[in-house]
Amino acid sequence: MGDQEVHALDNINIHIKKGEFVSIIGPSGSGKSTLMNIIGCLDTASDGQYLLDNLSIDSYKEKDLAKIRNRKIEFIFQNFNLIQKMSVYENVELPLIYQGVKSSERKKRVEQAIERVNLSYRMNHKPVELSGGQQQRVSIARAIVTNPSILLADEPTGALDSKTSSEIIDIFKELNSQGNTVVLITHDNKVALQAKRRICILDGKVDDTIADDKVGDVV
Repeated sequence: MGDQEVHALDNINIHIKKGEFVSIIGPSGSGKSTLMNIIGCLDTASDGQYLLDNLSIDSYKEKDLAKIRNRKIEFIFQNFNLIQKMSVYENVELPLIYQGVKSSERKKRVEQAIERVNLSYRMNHKPVELSGGQQQRVSIARAIVTNPSILLADEPTGALDSKTSSEIIDIFKELNSQGNTVVLITHDNKVALQAKRRICILDGKVDDTIADDKVGDVV
């Protein structure tokens, strides 16, 4: 506003290793969504450096960032972002169509991805015919069908009850055990503690002073 600068992130310095399961936790407005957008190559930082696979992407143009997102990163959102007129199979298949994967290979990979989230029996159903937890499983299958290096999950359990949330987190744990790097954005400390490592964001900064048993008091 006017001449006033707002630092959504301030002197952030983090390192996420390949194959990690990391949660980024903070209250609304803390900067965690901005951090996720930078990690996911949706936004670029106004200052500093971001290395992805040891390559600096700060000078990349939008078309180059789009290629990175298409090949290395997949997103899972709170509101699922499924196409309601398409079946489970068709929703999961769509990213492979965009990538130009041949029909026979698409069928194999789609069926494998849907099986990994235990939804083979719902393959021909539309999203409106599924529960919230089942829809989130479909979005996970759609994300993993392209074999991405990184899964970015933005409040993936925010619209789910506690039992269903636990089931979704178990899927992330299993995917991580199979080699996927998982970065989970949340404001829920109970969810954040399910990851192998937490990064706490407060007022745009990494807060290393918050102990595990204190995070719930400030978020």
